[in-house]
Amino acid sequence: MARIARIARLHGRGIAAAFCLVAPVVALLWVPWYAQDRPRLAGVPFFYWYQLAWVPGCSLGMLAAYVLTRPRGRPPEP
Repeated sequence: MARIARIARLHGRGIAAAFCLVAPVVALLWVPWYAQDRPRLAGVPFFYWYQLAWVPGCSLGMLAAYVLTRPRGRPPEP
């Protein structure tokens, strides 16, 4: 029974990690949603600053996916 609970927990963590990786891809591939000039941020059109805002967002998503999928109980390999 403990094995089933462990597998279910790992499966849930894998789904959460996949969401962290897929969300930026979907948000950036759906171009009609952000292909506009307004609102502007410091004179920069929305199209550009929206994409630039996803750079740290993607990094945080990859970090979250790594933390969710790394094995527990042993130190990371160098």
